Amino acid sequence: MELTVGANQFFWTADDWSAFYASIAAAPVDRVVLGEVICSKRLPFYQDRIPAAIEALLAAGKEVAVTSLALITLKRERKQMAELAEAGVEIEVNDLTALAFLPKGTAFSVGPLVNVYNEGTLAWLADRGATRICLPPELPLASVAALAAEGAARGVVIEVWGHGRLPLAISGRCYHARLHKRTKDNCQFACEDDPDGLSVRTLEDQPFLAMNGVQTLSDSCASMAHQVEALRTTGVGALRLSPQIGDFGALCQAWRDRLNGTLDGAALAAKLTDLSGGMRLSDGFLTGARGADWSGEDTRKFA
Repeated sequence: MELTVGANQFFWTADDWSAFYASIAAAPVDRVVLGEVICSKRLPFYQDRIPAAIEALLAAGKEVAVTSLALITLKRERKQMAELAEAGVEIEVNDLTALAFLPKGTAFSVGPLVNVYNEGTLAWLADRGATRICLPPELPLASVAALAAEGAARGVVIEVWGHGRLPLAISGRCYHARLHKRTKDNCQFACEDDPDGLSVRTLEDQPFLAMNGVQTLSDSCASMAHQVEALRTTGVGALRLSPQIGDFGALCQAWRDRLNGTLDGAALAAKLTDLSGGMRLSDGFLTGARGADWSGEDTRKFA
């Protein structure tokens, strides 16, 4: 099973962004997706760093793809997508309007923000040129198994969200700007102050969600630490690790150890909790009635 580092969802400084991908070049992962997936206003701050990061990752033997935005609405965003499609790098589509810029027959991958919920959608994307699909993280294991079987029949690698705050929604409005009593056009990049997302609590002071500019995320950190064997059995080919601040290289190594069998689910979960600053883990979309649920050590009923 492969490990993919997904596109960074957060707004980091250009130096932090570059340092992160320099560290990923040495990390035990197979594939890296980079670029801006959330807000096009962030891109100019590090856009000139992307070619060097791609070069370093390719030199380190990684597969590399560049993501589309999750919501392409403005003329300048369409222009950016057109330029991206002409750059000669594999595109990960996270908004289906990006397909308008890819000539038919061009191979591409599909990110977790595209709703691939059934075999018909997967077949349509495969016919259009998709070679890899990261499934939406809210699917139960039975659906993952059905889509993995369809993917195998069509030569499409199926990837599952393995670690990180879950991407739940994208809006045309910016929560961070509104929180600071600013307009979206004059947000002054308030999201920069929350490099792992801004936690949102209920009126009863219970953890609820996290905000990231125009994006809504899960409060908990989704983790398939206890589900590796079940996912491998279904034919899932890769797990996706979503970037976060801290020692992400150590996090990647812990996941590699889990896939190699030198760490079990409980040991990995303990490491991930520590590396994620004590963030609560969850895997309920795959295994339970609520996405926020955590299966703990009992994986037998999900195999």
